[in-house]
Amino acid sequence: MRTQIRVLAVSAFFAFAGAAFAAQETPAKKDLTPQQQRMSTCNGQAAGKKGDERKAFMSSCLKGEQPAKMTQQDKMKKCNADAAGKKGDERKAFMSSCLKG
Repeated sequence: MRTQIRVLAVSAFFAFAGAAFAAQETPAKKDLTPQQQRMSTCNGQAAGKKGDERKAFMSSCLKGEQPAKMTQQDKMKKCNADAAGKKGDERKAFMSSCLKG
């Protein structure tokens, strides 16, 4: 008899607890603050960047700064890769115009 009363009491407790939990309203999803929106946007734009490059990009993006211009070394690497297959005067002219722009 005692066991049946305990089982009944425990069952009643869980029934009321479950009903109370289900009746709670879930908090409404808050709108993102401007800083959170900026973080989301910058995070999406930083896809594919890693390490120090990502850190520098996120820092400047979150401050609202424009992306930094390419360094001379970065220009040289890019132009050199783009000039693959060109030879002689054609390559010289291409590299000159590429490094200026």
